[in-house]
Amino acid sequence: MIPRFQFLPKRSFIRPISLLFTPSKRSLSGAPVFGKPEKPRDSKAALSVLDSIPREQIRNWAVIAHIDHGKSTLSDCLLKLTGVIDKNNAKNQFLDKLAVERRRGITVKAQTCSMIYHYQNKPYLLNLIDTPGHVDFREEVMHSLAACEGCILLVDASQGIQAQTLSNFYMAFAQNLVVLPVLNKVDLPTADVEKTLNQIEQTFELDVSDTLFISSKSGTNVEKILPEIVHRFPPPEGDESKPLRSLLIDCWYNNYQGVISLVRLMDGTLKKGQKLMSVNTGRKYEVQQVGIMYPDMTETAELRAGQVGYVVSNMKNIDEAIIGDTFTTVGQSVEPLPGFSVPKPMVFVGAFPTDSSDFERLNDCIEQLTLNDRSIHVEKETSSALGMGWRLGFLGTLHLSVFVERLQDEYDRKLVITSPTVPYLIRDQDGKEEIISNPNVFPSRRMRHQEFFEPIVEATIIIPSEYLGDVIKLCESCRGIQEDCTFLSETRCMLKYHIPLAHLVEDFFGRLKGQTSGYATLDYEDAGYAPTDIVKLSVHVNGQSVDALCTVVHRSLALNRGREWINRLRELLPKQLYEVAIQAVVESKVLARQNIAALRKNVTAKCYGGDWTRKQKLLNKQKEGKSRLRQSSNVSIDKSVFYQFMMKKTSN
Repeated sequence: MIPRFQFLPKRSFIRPISLLFTPSKRSLSGAPVFGKPEKPRDSKAALSVLDSIPREQIRNWAVIAHIDHGKSTLSDCLLKLTGVIDKNNAKNQFLDKLAVERRRGITVKAQTCSMIYHYQNKPYLLNLIDTPGHVDFREEVMHSLAACEGCILLVDASQGIQAQTLSNFYMAFAQNLVVLPVLNKVDLPTADVEKTLNQIEQTFELDVSDTLFISSKSGTNVEKILPEIVHRFPPPEGDESKPLRSLLIDCWYNNYQGVISLVRLMDGTLKKGQKLMSVNTGRKYEVQQVGIMYPDMTETAELRAGQVGYVVSNMKNIDEAIIGDTFTTVGQSVEPLPGFSVPKPMVFVGAFPTDSSDFERLNDCIEQLTLNDRSIHVEKETSSALGMGWRLGFLGTLHLSVFVERLQDEYDRKLVITSPTVPYLIRDQDGKEEIISNPNVFPSRRMRHQEFFEPIVEATIIIPSEYLGDVIKLCESCRGIQEDCTFLSETRCMLKYHIPLAHLVEDFFGRLKGQTSGYATLDYEDAGYAPTDIVKLSVHVNGQSVDALCTVVHRSLALNRGREWINRLRELLPKQLYEVAIQAVVESKVLARQNIAALRKNVTAKCYGGDWTRKQKLLNKQKEGKSRLRQSSNVSIDKSVFYQFMMKKTSN
């Protein structure tokens, strides 16, 4: 007879039999992986050869592509091939570290990771930079490419060249990078390799004879990329014997270590204890730690010319970190590196805390987020309806949406966001020009000899040919002007339109996707300003203008927009003891009006008879009281009303 229990040695424990065979890991396909768990990766042993790798065996390169073409999945495969992460790691999009990236399935921040690759009995240091693919994060791609000598141009074999593929390629071409074309998703039933190769050859004039055909999801032929990187991409230039010159390409904030900088060393070496100086600001720092991203922060003895790594110094003030700054050793005089141009915000909103007492804490959170994303423009402003807040500028509506989500994910803070606007240019009769991004300071009435201009973008739209007519109607309804129409193939067409930026802000891309069953891709760039007939649309409640609900629209859209806004606001405002009028006003002219009926007490309830003048006297007295109350009272609008108004407008 087998006993039900057996005695175990002291300090042992009993585990259920079912748990003894429960797999601790799962493969990428979701299947359980049994057997002995692998030993944890020893980063020190893997990096023991780092000091022996000369500059000629370093490769700095990036992956550029349109959104959803498989950049992050390819990066996962390469990290597993080189042993940076466990091959059985079930975590997809390993380099997408933000919660909003994993939730949306897109790359927002460019991420760097170093790999040690042994090829022909030689160790190579491969510094990979995974870049975003959306037009709103173009600056991230530009900063990343400044640290590279080559890039992989990843193209989806089933979709072909898309709008952002063009934009990213020309950025790489402008920086004289070596471009390696790679076709991804060749195992899909809808993949058309020949057609995609012809598009690459005709559009980019690249030699497609050495193009690689891979599937990053299944891992097919991915191992062929690493030897091509070694052969095709040149090593970085630099001299370790020269004075230190390092370029700041990214930075982020840590509550314990302060500002952490990601740098590319052009010349010299960088070690712990070294004294640094910013060439542009003259501020001095002491290096506390240096290292590489493998895949997280891994400390090393030094960084040498040609490498990309992080630096922890005693930089505590967020304003001191300037992307594109040059750092050198204290006492050395070097020529500053070109750096980066300051991106120009294209979309502006007003942002206010839901609780006024949370302003200072929110201000610190916004400063820390903008350290990691210098393309966000921040200035403080005050609203009579919402109190203290900020005027924020972004590169696009997705950029705005990601910022709000990051603020909620990383700091558990919410904002009341006003309607997005774009910067308008006003020219007086004497030629003086002023750019206005805040609708509240926009003139309520156009003065004589005053000219208004609105920003225009050149939009590049790639669509299937059967949707050409619908897309042209959509662009023309948004006051677009067609510049070009080119057929990339028999089934795909590329349109170029000059469209007012204000229409792109108002969910143009969502409407475009709806018209084309989701097959359209969009890229745009600044095309200057053009004359326009725009007006300031104000919402008045009980005769008082609500500054948080002001906007600037084209005159042809003012009536419909005004009716839409006051109908929506009427549903949200609570009733008062008197009748409240909601009006949409343009140039002192009321375009639309809605009334909110007053709360009414039945003052004649106790009158059961008698002359009718008794009831009339009570009703007249009530009417006079409400009239006096309306003249002397202002409607106080709670912040929750603004929050619901903006959220409902966004959902619509």
